[in-house]
Amino acid sequence: MKAFLALLLFLHLAVLSHADDRPNVIVILTDDMGFSDLGCFGGEIDTPNLDKLAKNGLRFTEFYNTARCWPTRATLLSGIYSNGLGNGQVTIAELL
Repeated sequence: MKAFLALLLFLHLAVLSHADDRPNVIVILTDDMGFSDLGCFGGEIDTPNLDKLAKNGLRFTEFYNTARCWPTRATLLSGIYSNGLGNGQVTIAELL
């Protein structure tokens, strides 16, 4: 029994030593929403699951959007506002 527990402890420690150090990130991108549409920002729409994520996680309260949808997606994927990337700039995607 002691050998089994020792093996189990060893396997558990081996798994923990190879755990990924990167954070868990969930990005939810929606179109046609105002700042106060979600319940976590004081909106009237009932969003209990998103409210729970916002309560236990990180909420971004300073953000910008453009009239077209593709610059928003490009900004989200690159980490740079849609006015363009300069040569040699490192993006969030490259860092992750």
